[in-house]
Amino acid sequence: MDIKKELKDKQSFVEDVLKKYTIKEGKPKSIFESFNYSLFVGGKRIRPILLMESCKCVGGDTNEALPLMAAMEMIHTYSLIHDDLPCMDDDELRRGKPTNHTVYGEATALLAGDSLLNLAYETMLKGAKSSKDINRYVEAMNVIADSAGVKGMIAGQVMDMESEGKEPDGETLDFIHDNKTGAILRASVISGAVVGGATDDELKNLSEYARAIGLMFQVVDDILDVVSDEETLGKKVGMDSERNKMTYPYVYGLERSYEKVDELLNISLNSLSDYGSEADFLRELALYLAKRKN
Repeated sequence: MDIKKELKDKQSFVEDVLKKYTIKEGKPKSIFESFNYSLFVGGKRIRPILLMESCKCVGGDTNEALPLMAAMEMIHTYSLIHDDLPCMDDDELRRGKPTNHTVYGEATALLAGDSLLNLAYETMLKGAKSSKDINRYVEAMNVIADSAGVKGMIAGQVMDMESEGKEPDGETLDFIHDNKTGAILRASVISGAVVGGATDDELKNLSEYARAIGLMFQVVDDILDVVSDEETLGKKVGMDSERNKMTYPYVYGLERSYEKVDELLNISLNSLSDYGSEADFLRELALYLAKRKN
């Protein structure tokens, strides 16, 4: 499998899905321009792709997953807009482009993030009306909502901020990574499996896969902030160290961080051992994410 080509094709498909579900224009013009700027500025679209592929993996109808896919990317994009704000990480670049608040101002960027979060729930609720299995669909929505809230991504973000400058602590680090980035990556896989009608065993296996790649994704991010450059990464590097953030290289060192990536990759691949060719993309994606450079 040519994973780069597969990803490009799937990213293009996700772009079309997002265009279908976003609100392109309205009044006042500035807020629509602002949130669509961030939504379509680029990105890997990993979360909606994972949602779609896990649905496929269990033999589900991917048409059921489309509004959930769009919503997941909206939630992810809102989190990036807010994460970049001066009161948070104060970043000027995202995906190689100026961050939302540097283009539209801090107040508009804040409201753009709010708009995307709300639009995500509007999108999922509208999708529920046409769902073939409302119980499955609502349970998938619940998985997404839990992951984005105070029991998931927000909890991780708060702990990340509160831990800046503190002594290295593996337990705190695991909490941050398991929630800040891992939660919505896991939810992407699990919600796709749920809406696709996964059995209990399938959910167990895919949950293990999701947890492994969710943590692996963030550990790789930590490593890249140390070893990459701004042009390759599409944002400033060395910021974690500058802010004394709790990261894997900070707590364990680079060598152990690379070892952790390998361990998590093996876990993710082993969790798919009961599947055949229907899980080939998920396997290749895990390999790709482990070796990514940006």
